[in-house]
Amino acid sequence: MPLYNRRSEAPVPAPPAPLGLAELLGRVRLALHRQFPESYWVVAEVADLTKPRFAGGHCYLTLTEQATDERGQPAKAQARATLWSQRYQQVVPAFEAHTGQPLRPGLRLLLRVQLRFHEQYGLSLDVLALDPSYTVGELARQRLLALQTLEIKGLLERQKRLALPLAPQRLAVISSPTAAGFQDFVRQLEEAPYDFALTLFPAMMQGDEAPASIRGALDAVRGRRAQFEAVVIIRGGGSKTDLLAFDDYGLAAAVGAFPLPVLTGIGHERDEALADLTAHRALKTPTAVAAFLVERLARVDGLLHHLATEIRAAAGHHLRQHNAHLDRLTARGRAA
Repeated sequence: MPLYNRRSEAPVPAPPAPLGLAELLGRVRLALHRQFPESYWVVAEVADLTKPRFAGGHCYLTLTEQATDERGQPAKAQARATLWSQRYQQVVPAFEAHTGQPLRPGLRLLLRVQLRFHEQYGLSLDVLALDPSYTVGELARQRLLALQTLEIKGLLERQKRLALPLAPQRLAVISSPTAAGFQDFVRQLEEAPYDFALTLFPAMMQGDEAPASIRGALDAVRGRRAQFEAVVIIRGGGSKTDLLAFDDYGLAAAVGAFPLPVLTGIGHERDEALADLTAHRALKTPTAVAAFLVERLARVDGLLHHLATEIRAAAGHHLRQHNAHLDRLTARGRAA
């Protein structure tokens, strides 16, 4: 083809000028601010948190939610969140007073949050408010579900069908050796006129690790169950939040399935924990457990004393009858 008929090629467009990372992330920040200028109520679960270690400190949370993606596949949403110091002091004490729960991992929350994006630290949420009524309802729903599961598995009644000995004296005690409730329990039994053989299986009685610690103590008792007539789980009094371990489903199920009768006295006056509901007998306090055991032995002691009195009376009566009969026989012999 002649050179004068060749079409000129279209010029290749120049690539756009590159953006600096700071400029790109700055545009992201501005876009998010324009798109999400308000605060929003969000439901999420606390996966982790760091509470302030000193007055004026901030609270840092990791929030998660199990969801599904556009294809219906399981997906996990996760975000960092912050309760700044002043907001923390306003919001958290009221939340804990209303719910009876500490702000902790595992709680589902309804939070009012505002999106924040920082070029260096990325996306995060500022927590502006917590709705305690939502958490109370969620905790009640979870507790009801646990109760229904325990009932379906027969664990609410299994312990009740076990026979507690008339005078249980060989006791496995699960408690903290430094707890005032344990010391009160021991002192009350020592002051009673009966001999109790107590074996302590130490366990943590509050905190996140308490349910697993108490289950471990139950496992230790199980391996030596021939040595005991009953198990006693006791702890001193405390706030409602200190008793959360005993509302743990795994612990309640372990108590309900245990082969020996379990007595609980975990230091609360009004509410029954799940572990109380699955135990053979739930009493309010450690001293109430001690009083129950002493009274049980006192009844047996009284019954034995009454039987001994009746036996002595019956023996005396029969002896007198026998002597009278011998006297009559002797008299007849002499008369003959």
